[in-house]
Amino acid sequence: MSTEAVDAVVIGAGHNGLVAANLLADAGWSVLVLEATDHPGGAVRTAEVTEPGFRNDLFSAFYPMSAVSPAIRGLRLEEYGLRWRHAPEVLAHVLPDDRCVVLSRDLDRTAASVEAFGDGDGDAWRRLFEQWRHIREPLMEALFTSFPPIRPGLKLLRRTGTAEALRLARMLTLPVRRFGDELFTGEGAKLLLAGNSAHSDLSVDNAGSAVFGWLMAMIGQDEGFPVPAGGAGELTAALVRRLEARGGRVHCGRPVREVLVAGGRALGVRDAGGDPVRARKAVLADVPAPTLYGELLAPEWLPRRLAEDLARFQWDSATVKVDWALSGPIPWTAEAARGAGTIHLGTDLDGLSAFGGELARGRTPRRPFLLLGQMTTTDPDRSPPGTESAWAYTHVPRGTTENRAALDRRVKRIEETVEANAPGFTALIKARYAQGPAELAEHNPGLVGGAVNGGTSAIHQQLFFRPVPGTGRPDTPVDRLYLAGASAHPGGAVHGGPGSNAARAALARAGALGAGYAAVIRAANRAVYG
Repeated sequence: MSTEAVDAVVIGAGHNGLVAANLLADAGWSVLVLEATDHPGGAVRTAEVTEPGFRNDLFSAFYPMSAVSPAIRGLRLEEYGLRWRHAPEVLAHVLPDDRCVVLSRDLDRTAASVEAFGDGDGDAWRRLFEQWRHIREPLMEALFTSFPPIRPGLKLLRRTGTAEALRLARMLTLPVRRFGDELFTGEGAKLLLAGNSAHSDLSVDNAGSAVFGWLMAMIGQDEGFPVPAGGAGELTAALVRRLEARGGRVHCGRPVREVLVAGGRALGVRDAGGDPVRARKAVLADVPAPTLYGELLAPEWLPRRLAEDLARFQWDSATVKVDWALSGPIPWTAEAARGAGTIHLGTDLDGLSAFGGELARGRTPRRPFLLLGQMTTTDPDRSPPGTESAWAYTHVPRGTTENRAALDRRVKRIEETVEANAPGFTALIKARYAQGPAELAEHNPGLVGGAVNGGTSAIHQQLFFRPVPGTGRPDTPVDRLYLAGASAHPGGAVHGGPGSNAARAALARAGALGAGYAAVIRAANRAVYG
């Protein structure tokens, strides 16, 4: 029997793998995507897991980073059936005492909301947003480019000037709590920044957390937190339709057992059934770095220093998530929260600090910080008229083992937290679907131990430290093998950056100057790994 052969094999049909496959197919390559589970999409999936007619996003749900990502925008997925929808308001942070600050795409509304917490904060928010608008284009280009982003970096420097660039660099290193204190007097604006930083695994007191809070808040102000009409899975479906229109193929339920290497070069893969697939030009792995290097690649191809660095690889916190089918909208006492797609709930600024500190010490936080999604409020297609499809998640320490009783206790605590600011909420629950760290990893092997970010977002594992100290590029020590998942720069969230970077690296290696490209990468690897 002849060996199956294509130009490129992509391991994993998560959104990064599908972005990479599309870009390679655009270049005329034959592409085969092999997915271990029975469904494409990775953490971008929708299913009716609570009640018939209720469409629940099993993992990710809101996509602000997709809205600004050059990789996603450049694919023009709207031509393949994708439609975006928005809630009336982007986000609300509800404090335990029922005060509420709102982030809206209407700048005047956001400014008024933060002004109610501190005199002058409305104007300060406008100035912060104006700074964002001034640097958005070159900053996004730099963020999503393989490291070092020389051309977009120079473009950003020309846009800002040296003095402003230095102040921007300082801001990007700050803890978000300090950043908020420097700009605002009241708690409202500070909470919008701090709560958004908590979408990562960073504490509000961690160096580097300011950039996450600022970036998410500014994107929310500018673009909102959009969702695909009909469910997160519609984003995946559009990626698959686009790929198939260009001749690419996705095989689900076909795990990869190993990457085949000879002479230091990736030649293809072998699936779990033992069948080889030859890759004439490249193998791209949309899997966590420890999975690629620790399971799919033979140890002989791993430099000693890389293996040592991988032993220090840090995952992000684990997650507990519950989806609900509700008989009606959540009855928030704070009326401003009723129209928000995303809700931050359970703590004030000091509570966020305590929450992060307890996680850092390996303790389950006494007062959970919740991220909650009101999906029917955002997209009426998610459940029958008059009802609500909703979810909430919180972080728990890495290594947490949840039996069913422990998971049920955590879900009860989550529901009690919502009930405290929305009396009558629990009476609306028709059905629930809970996932702890074990369930998340079982349903999506890429979410190792319930980690949703492909590794910590802390500054020591970003840029050229991601996934380990190195080049910050998708290239690996094996020629024509590329890391295309969230463990690679620029990291987690649904923006397609790692997949796009991996595809562009593969195209560069296969191009007319490919031999020179390979020589540069070999030299860089020797300098880093010996």
